[in-house]
Amino acid sequence: MLVITRREGEEIVIGNPASPLGVVRIASIKGDRVRIALDFPREVAVHRKEVASEIAKSGPSIAGKIRPASND
Repeated sequence: MLVITRREGEEIVIGNPASPLGVVRIASIKGDRVRIALDFPREVAVHRKEVASEIAKSGPSIAGKIRPASND
């Protein structure tokens, strides 16, 4: 695993820099929360780890039905 340190507003280019597959930008950092902006073509699937695990387990039809866990 590659670990890269970035500050708010900085970016990481994925793929060939001349024609990148996508860009990851640190949108904001507030306390222990980091917002990440992902700029990839629509045909590239991007999922949170828990969603990707559920899709792998249950199949792609589950993707639109997964909701975040409640904070209760």
